[in-house]
Amino acid sequence: MAKKKERKNKTPSKRYALYEKKGDVLERKNTFCPKCGAGYFMARHKDRLTCGKCGYMEKN
Repeated sequence: MAKKKERKNKTPSKRYALYEKKGDVLERKNTFCPKCGAGYFMARHKDRLTCGKCGYMEKN
């Protein structure tokens, strides 16, 4: 019988870092993309904000 391959540990997602809990309400830390609308976050880089879906970019 063939040997099983060892699985490498995957790093867990850090989606919890995008939200902040205030009382009973969750607040989003990042801004949404103005083209794609609600639900698509803008990624924060050193000098810009970018959308992963449409490629929209804002310079800081």
